[in-house]
Amino acid sequence: MATVARVVLDSPLPQLDRLFDYRVPAEFEDDCVPGVRVKVPLRSGARMTDAYVVEVVPDDALSPEHDFPGELSVVEELVSPVPVLAPEVWRLARAVADRAAGVASDVLRLAVPTRQVRPEKAWLARDPEHVPPAVVPVPVDGYGDGTVEAVIDAGGRAAVSAIPHPVALSDADEDPTWVPGWAATLAQAAAHTLAEERSAVIAVPDFRDVTDLERALHVLVPPERVVRFDAKQTNGQRARALLTARTHPVVAIGSRAAVYAPASDLGLIALWDDGDPSFAEQRAPYVHTRDVALVRTAQSGAALLLLSHARSTDVQRLVELGWLQELTPHRVRVPKVVPTAHQTNADGYAAQARIPSSAWRAAREASREGPVLVQVSNPGFGTGLVCTACGERAHCRVCGGPLGSPHAGSTPQCRFCGALAAGYRCPTCGNGKLKPVGQGAQRTADELGRAFPNTRIVVADGSRPVDEVPARPAVVVATRGAEPDVAGGYACVLLLDGERMLAREGLRVQEDVLRVWSNAAAKGAPGAPVYLVGIGGKLANAMALWRLDGPAHDELADRRELFFPPAVRVATLTGTDEAVTGAVEALGDAPVGPVLGPVPVDDPTPGTVRAIVRFPYGHGAEVAATLKAEVIRRSSTRRVVAGGAKRRAAPALRVRMDDAEPFSEV
Repeated sequence: MATVARVVLDSPLPQLDRLFDYRVPAEFEDDCVPGVRVKVPLRSGARMTDAYVVEVVPDDALSPEHDFPGELSVVEELVSPVPVLAPEVWRLARAVADRAAGVASDVLRLAVPTRQVRPEKAWLARDPEHVPPAVVPVPVDGYGDGTVEAVIDAGGRAAVSAIPHPVALSDADEDPTWVPGWAATLAQAAAHTLAEERSAVIAVPDFRDVTDLERALHVLVPPERVVRFDAKQTNGQRARALLTARTHPVVAIGSRAAVYAPASDLGLIALWDDGDPSFAEQRAPYVHTRDVALVRTAQSGAALLLLSHARSTDVQRLVELGWLQELTPHRVRVPKVVPTAHQTNADGYAAQARIPSSAWRAAREASREGPVLVQVSNPGFGTGLVCTACGERAHCRVCGGPLGSPHAGSTPQCRFCGALAAGYRCPTCGNGKLKPVGQGAQRTADELGRAFPNTRIVVADGSRPVDEVPARPAVVVATRGAEPDVAGGYACVLLLDGERMLAREGLRVQEDVLRVWSNAAAKGAPGAPVYLVGIGGKLANAMALWRLDGPAHDELADRRELFFPPAVRVATLTGTDEAVTGAVEALGDAPVGPVLGPVPVDDPTPGTVRAIVRFPYGHGAEVAATLKAEVIRRSSTRRVVAGGAKRRAAPALRVRMDDAEPFSEV
């Protein structure tokens, strides 16, 4: 009896985003199993393409809609007998692509690395009788006896407020290992899951968080049972991790790619700090890691934990719907946050100072005992450069971005494209001299070096990453998100440039700023003072009381009134005016809200416009299917060019679901 392989093609073309049937030759029947890579012909067979086998069935078992009266094409080559595409990953990719009106093969490029021969050979030669070391269950501390464990065992879903200070983990043989509170909680939850021989998948924003989580896990879990999926890995390392995760239950950790890790009997999915912009995928179909986790939880029945200090509005919506339960730490010491704008003894000058006198005194006293963290908004020497004669702001001649100065006396450099501006002359007055304005990390460090003599000054930013500093007197000046860890926590924390951070444009500015403030404050030792400089109002009150869910609740209420995400879902349609208008009309009677646009946008293709469609979550599948059908219809059209040759036209319509950035411009 002939065997038929149903395959998904490795192609970004939306019209090819479905399963294709190919006959399996007799020589491939033993090794052609779901998940393997193959090469198959397209059209007349002159063109070959890569594909993954999704299922293998006898030809008489195909459903009537798959009946084909002619002769099926034959699988041309079995690239490897190793099944790299797990069934659950394929189901996830298909569901994620459908939700985003995208193409499944684009998702698979994120989930499965390119072929690596050496890891595959090692996997085929492994000992099938090998039993990985057992994991001893540990309690999840800080939330009440068995509270988090009960959620995991029941396959529940929870929004968890993280423990806001470093925690010491230890075993019988080693000295205590200091890790952030959130890392300790996730490591303990993963160890509990793995002790039941179920896998855990944990995604975090960046490499620093991966390092923190891995250190916590290695205290509680044998290293053999922890695999990483992150951008710093080579394809070979990713391939090895993928095959290990398919072999036996593990804890899969990493950045965005980790949420697609295969898992043997998945028991837990967890995200730390889901509001971090690093979780927003920049490649098609642009699905946020949080949304992938929600889809995978629904498919697998695994527990879901979303940890953060300051809750995102997306998570707040799920909490208010009752889809997520709330978990908060019990009897934990919260940061002692002091908003300097609320201090009654601040006179006019002191209240306006970049570092008020009360914060100076606290930092000076704390620096005698341990490190002090100073968070600033920008790297470099100054936040910008202006002409010394007329005060005109200096901009890049290449891209128009603002010029900055990485160090005192250095050549001006564009903050956007990095181009050097040697020999710059002001276009307004012709003057060639510039002076810095504002205070970046380097300028702040220089000033603090003079104010704190005989004290070590450390600068940590994107160009000079510092993972950890010793627990001895120092002043650490760090940009947001680049704050190093300290064993036991900082003796004092100063949060500067709050007004500058809030002055940015964007729909999520307030929740982003609250998130970076609270994450920095949580790096302080229990009871260490945290000074929030120059900020008052509800954000300062939320920080002072450590009631960080309040601003998310208020922000979500405002967005419901405005019909803005995440109160509703959105689809951004970009393309020619005719294509965008046609796509909006194709939605017909679908319950969409008022459509914004079409309006012209900056794009390399002349005549490009954009429209924003808003719709309820319950009708997301209907809207996504309709828009994808429009994309396929537009992509399938052909045009005749000079000489009579046919070629496919440039895409006339692009669809991006759940893209909130255009609302920053509304």
